[in-house]
Amino acid sequence: MMNRRNFVKTSVAGAVGLAAVAADRSRPAAQQLRFPPLKKAVQYRMLPKELSVEDRLKLARDVGFAGIEVPRMTDPKAVGEMRAAADRIGVRIHSMSYGWARFTGDDPEAVKQEQQRVRDALQACKALGIDAMLLVPGRVTPEIRYADAYERSQRNIKPLLADAERIGIVIAVENVWNSFLLSPLEFARYVDEFNSPWLQAYFDVGNVVYIGWPQDWIRTLGKRIRKIHLKDFNRREHAWKPLREGDVDWPEVRRALGEVGYDGWVTPELKGGDEAYLRDVSERVDKIIAGE
Repeated sequence: MMNRRNFVKTSVAGAVGLAAVAADRSRPAAQQLRFPPLKKAVQYRMLPKELSVEDRLKLARDVGFAGIEVPRMTDPKAVGEMRAAADRIGVRIHSMSYGWARFTGDDPEAVKQEQQRVRDALQACKALGIDAMLLVPGRVTPEIRYADAYERSQRNIKPLLADAERIGIVIAVENVWNSFLLSPLEFARYVDEFNSPWLQAYFDVGNVVYIGWPQDWIRTLGKRIRKIHLKDFNRREHAWKPLREGDVDWPEVRRALGEVGYDGWVTPELKGGDEAYLRDVSERVDKIIAGE
């Protein structure tokens, strides 16, 4: 039985609770759920090419990016210049995009050469202060069967994991339009079969829109995700779009990242542009991070 005093107390508590919920709903989704913060980076190739290394990094910092993803580079002089400039400007070089590796073909000599190039790139990553390197393991073609691509790429990457561990750099395999790793379940299994913390996933949000939903991939991959690329895509037009103007459900993507505890770098992978363009990209990334 509820007496008058208990009824009043319960009613007041309920009203306070509803007010708190209403106030909470007015906040960005990421703040409501207290998601881990994300770190914002930009690809070096997106910065104006006519500028010096130092000025490119300074521009990135000034428009709001704290990190940089560099393309594959192994020349000691260029690596040293990049690291020194980043230290002076106060930005973090967080990853290197190695790009495509010839690990799904059947040419042993080509594989051997590619493995050495990967080792050289890992050494450059260490000099740059990078913790993970993006690697595309190869592709499926009319001449390379899916099953062969799967087995060969794993076989040819595995010897590199000892180098990755010794140097301290994670090899992060990315999902791209290479007719390979076409479902979140398969991508997760592919990573797990290496059974090594030095092989993880570099997940590209936009690359899966034409075959699925990024939030599903994120929830399936979970802690396997080491880095994130940001792109947007329109299914009907089959075309890339500016961030937050395509079919990606960004609030749900942000929610999924929070649910799996991701607190690393997010890096747009877009065309380059001038300061005004880069500032606009930076603001769009801010809204994604906020859960808008």
